[in-house]
Amino acid sequence: MINLTNKKIVLGISGGIAAYKCAELVRRLKDAGCEVKVVMSESAKHFITPLTMQAVSGEIVSDSLLDPSAEAAMGHIEFAKWADLILVAPATSNIIAKMAAGIADDLLTTLLLATPAKVAVAPAMNQQMYAHPATQANLATLKARNVLIWGPGKGEQACGDVGAGRMLEPHELVALCTAKEQPQILAGKTITITAGPTREPLDPVRFISNHSSGKMGYALAQAALELGAQVNLISGPVTIKAPAGVNLINIESAEQLLNEALNYAPQSDVFIGCAAVADYRAANVADQKMKKQGDELTLTLVKNPDIIAAVAAIKNNRPYTVGFAAETQNVESYAKSKLKNKNLDMICANDVSKSGLGFNSDHNALTLYWHDESVELPATSKTQIAHQVIEQLAKHL
Repeated sequence: MINLTNKKIVLGISGGIAAYKCAELVRRLKDAGCEVKVVMSESAKHFITPLTMQAVSGEIVSDSLLDPSAEAAMGHIEFAKWADLILVAPATSNIIAKMAAGIADDLLTTLLLATPAKVAVAPAMNQQMYAHPATQANLATLKARNVLIWGPGKGEQACGDVGAGRMLEPHELVALCTAKEQPQILAGKTITITAGPTREPLDPVRFISNHSSGKMGYALAQAALELGAQVNLISGPVTIKAPAGVNLINIESAEQLLNEALNYAPQSDVFIGCAAVADYRAANVADQKMKKQGDELTLTLVKNPDIIAAVAAIKNNRPYTVGFAAETQNVESYAKSKLKNKNLDMICANDVSKSGLGFNSDHNALTLYWHDESVELPATSKTQIAHQVIEQLAKHL
């Protein structure tokens, strides 16, 4: 992944509790090689001080539209012209609404109107505020104006609620800033990616599944989009939001996934099988909820179709086919065997027995195998490792 050397970023901090993350964000941006100037709203100063941001950025922090010394040189115009990117983080529902309405009542909102630079926002607010139709309409307005919407993440919030609305972590925002600078090396390519688990029904209320969160597949979809590809995302049931711009196809069972995979694969340049497909399904699905009968229950299971092998076996318009091998032992041996036996072009192997990596985690570590070489990708966020996977993949197309 390329770095941010000599890139100029204005970080606009609005008044949300996530402002405390901005000190680390600035440090990481500077470590990546870019120059950072900080502009704060008046309310932001209640959450983190200008002195702190000055210390980490090495620059005077600007917070007033009516600063006589700054305005002698038309400070807001100077900022607006200086930046390669303006990142508003945290972006509260209030500043998102102001941006959508074109309001310019302080330094930050004024320079957002005055800049020719690319603008990105990292939403951060209570989950109910984020879900409110007004906020969603405002975000849609910004998207239509080509403002980049980075996030939000999901999880526990400062108020105790759980849901979408958390500001992305500093390392994720830095990865997105970096990805924005990359050339569109996949322009004109179509990539189909499968993600998440499958659910194999036993009766109307029960099913067989696994712990896949879909995070890795969704991160791959985002990375491919940012490098210029058109992306089809075939997804099992997950709780995360698909990246804006993908063609999302929702499925539940392995058989549904197979049907969609065989539909989209021949239309694609690349097929990445990242979904955690259940190996078996019930031989017979009960029409009614099964009742308890005795201390034991015997289920007859039959093998599910091998989706990645079926795609790799396509005769006409076969895509470059990439598989995943999530193993708990003998990772290299199993991955190489799968690469050969399923006739894949590339396989991404990871040890899901390692704590903090793989299923339901925000981090991963992978080793990429081809038939004559391999590349190791050390543990990092799934956002970052997804970019590394797609970059390595692009080299082999």
